Amino acid sequence: MATKNVVTVRPAVSEDIPAIIDLIRPFVEEGTVLARTYSELDELLPSFLVATEEDDLIGCVVLEIYSRKLAEIRSLAVARSAQGKGVGRMLVDACIERAKELSILEVMAITSADGFFQSCGFDYTLPGAKRALFLVTKERKPLGE
Repeated sequence: MATKNVVTVRPAVSEDIPAIIDLIRPFVEEGTVLARTYSELDELLPSFLVATEEDDLIGCVVLEIYSRKLAEIRSLAVARSAQGKGVGRMLVDACIERAKELSILEVMAITSADGFFQSCGFDYTLPGAKRALFLVTKERKPLGE
């Protein structure tokens, strides 16, 4: 009988940074995750969570806290080989729990994976019909330029 590998979500440590960079690279290349430098990751490390299976880092996410009212789920990435196993959901749930522990009122996610975040309880509007509106102030260049 085959044993199922256990996925663990834990706070990231500095030794995880090279693996996080490797993990997000394909998503950065396809334009679904913003690039992060080593120093950015180091600065955000206290807010980063990683998912591991045995000794392999298979997912990451950061809960970037802007104020006591608002935090954002960013840099969510799950290794292609681990997708469809609930790892992304585990990481998002861990961020939500952390926000609750810190009494943060709202958590947002800017994403192209609407359905995934809706399945995690996110919606387009907040109670009272509040909406997030955006204005682009600088033209974004395609990757590689």
